[in-house]
Amino acid sequence: MSGGENAAADGADGPTANAGEDDAAADSNAAAGKSAAAAVERAEAADAPTGPRTQKPVVVVVEPETPGNVGSIARAMKNFGLSELKLVDPPEIDRDSEAYGFAGHAREDVLPNAEEVTFDEVVENYHTVGTTAITGEDSRSGVRFPFKTPVELKESLKTVETRTALVFGRESRGLNNEELRQLDEVCSIPADSEYPVLNLAQAANIVFYELRELNVGAYQLPDVERERADAADVERFHDYFAEFLDRAGQKEHQRDKAAVLMRRLLGRAHPTDREVHTLLGAFRKANKKLDHLTELAAKYDEPVYPSGPSGDEVVEE
Repeated sequence: MSGGENAAADGADGPTANAGEDDAAADSNAAAGKSAAAAVERAEAADAPTGPRTQKPVVVVVEPETPGNVGSIARAMKNFGLSELKLVDPPEIDRDSEAYGFAGHAREDVLPNAEEVTFDEVVENYHTVGTTAITGEDSRSGVRFPFKTPVELKESLKTVETRTALVFGRESRGLNNEELRQLDEVCSIPADSEYPVLNLAQAANIVFYELRELNVGAYQLPDVERERADAADVERFHDYFAEFLDRAGQKEHQRDKAAVLMRRLLGRAHPTDREVHTLLGAFRKANKKLDHLTELAAKYDEPVYPSGPSGDEVVEE
């Protein structure tokens, strides 16, 4: 029993004790309120869009065997917002090598600024994530198990700010078990079990792509949510479509069904302003022409719809 509880018990019959209980209850409620507010803040933070990290991962390639793969990795880094490349025992890379030929615009910064380091330096200075195609089948293989997929790695890394190194192995044999033992995490790309080994540059591209939300502040893609057409314009389209069905002579139950299907179709499509306004214009013209057709048919005492071989009006079902 705490000291506060003893004091309350000793004076339980007096008014002073009751006042103490009231104060304690008020303090407890205030603390609970603060705790609840903190919980809400944490939840809102968890739901907030993931932005680029202030400390972007560095990319480490251990004993790359061909300059071309180094250039390809540098290009992929440039594509997905990474800039710091470190090489362990690399081949000779000069301006005339295929590394610069494969690097694209990364030949201007990522590749010429690449730093040669030792494996031990990487282990000592970074939170390390090793990549491997071959994983342990179960927990009996502690070196390569447990492992994360690139998507799981993104979810893990976005919760922390730390100096991280993404470590890739050799083209021919990857990272060996001794190297993996020294790394903090293992990442593996799910692939067909018949042939799970990816080309080094391909594997790097996939990992960088999946981690892009942590490293890229803006994309060349338009903001789909902001590009979606205004709800009022979408409703106007549904009104025009209902008028079109009515003027086209659809039976009431068919009109209702078609209207529901169109609403579901457009709901899945998330049309843009331009798409909706184009459709509005098309259906506006169609409705006017159908109105004109009805007026002409009434004027000349003709059926609105063409006749079939039997003389009956043809109406699309």
